[in-house]
Amino acid sequence: MAFELPELPYDYEALSPYMSKETLEFHHDKHHKAYVDTGNKLAAEAGMGDLSVEEVVKKSFGTHQTLFNNAAQHYNHIHFWKWMKKGGGGTSLPGKLQAAIDSDLGGYDKFKADLIAAGTTQFGSGWAWVSVKDGKLVISKTPNGENPLVHGADPILGVDVWEHSYYIDYRNARPKYLEAFVDSLINWDYVLERYEAATK
Repeated sequence: MAFELPELPYDYEALSPYMSKETLEFHHDKHHKAYVDTGNKLAAEAGMGDLSVEEVVKKSFGTHQTLFNNAAQHYNHIHFWKWMKKGGGGTSLPGKLQAAIDSDLGGYDKFKADLIAAGTTQFGSGWAWVSVKDGKLVISKTPNGENPLVHGADPILGVDVWEHSYYIDYRNARPKYLEAFVDSLINWDYVLERYEAATK
């Protein structure tokens, strides 16, 4: 199953002013496309060209670092675009999600503070996550393209903290970008969809 670059689920202006057209053009059209192109080439060479992206991620982890880097980043970005929407973010969460955040993460304010802290303290490039592990929500961070899939968890929300995701709009102010992501960009409906799939 060859990797394919998905279309953005909104136009390039949709997330402005929190994420600019220029950032989306670079991030989606250049960076994500490069993961897809390189990932396809490496997966074919490794005899994994027919596997799903999730299978390639799990199979290449710890065994084929270059393939893993590209496949994992492709997986992460497929979801990252859907984890954002125009007019997203804020505290109006679907009830089931709010209940899980209250019981597992100590409520919305603590969730927000902990996710921002995870993203801020991830040294260098990486991601901050909310995942379902053993039936409960957990917050974590990973370096580079690594994701919770390879740690026995199902990611339901992730935020990219590689510089290319925020530098054009926020320069080196990563916490400001993370705050804008939580307050104004998160697509809670997609987070709920991922949560329901992970807790079936």
